[in-house]
Amino acid sequence: MLHHQLWTANADLAKSCLQHTFVRGLADGSLPPEAFKRYVAQDVFFLDAFFRAYALAAARVTGDPERARTLHRLMGGTLEELRLHEEYAASLGIDIRRVRPYPCVQAYTDFLLRTAWHEGPGETVAAMTPCMRLYAWLGKALRAEAKPGNPYARWIEAYSSDAFESLARDLEGLVDRLCEDGPAVRDAYRYALQCEVEFFTAPL
Repeated sequence: MLHHQLWTANADLAKSCLQHTFVRGLADGSLPPEAFKRYVAQDVFFLDAFFRAYALAAARVTGDPERARTLHRLMGGTLEELRLHEEYAASLGIDIRRVRPYPCVQAYTDFLLRTAWHEGPGETVAAMTPCMRLYAWLGKALRAEAKPGNPYARWIEAYSSDAFESLARDLEGLVDRLCEDGPAVRDAYRYALQCEVEFFTAPL
């Protein structure tokens, strides 16, 4: 399966995320609250763009109701993720209307939306899948390490859930059905994972 080949080929970047100082801080609860607050603010901005990229991909999948339904489920999952982040934002005193993206986050969202506007749905889902698979993988890894009283337990629970894993698999299924293996797809996938590493670095 292409989705598995892509994930395996980029295992180095996934491991970099798992070993990242930010993620280690989530795992053991030592991440400074202000760093998490900055992360949440940036992630709200990111998820808004992620939703729009799904919508653009859905608009370009014609003649296949099942693929359209899959993208609709994924859009719903993103809205649920946004709801969780909005709750975080409210509890942390973040005004999401005033968030200004960090340069690396702006570059990531620009890449996703540019791909969704100008490339086919196959390359778009190749650019979006790394985020979903990475977070599902990180969630499971951190759940295995979790200790009682971790202040980030809710974050870990959200991304280690069966529901989130199901969405990641839905998106990977679209990779297998829509993508034509080649440099464009492989480059989009790897660049997105590189952006994920930078996303974890920025709030620190």
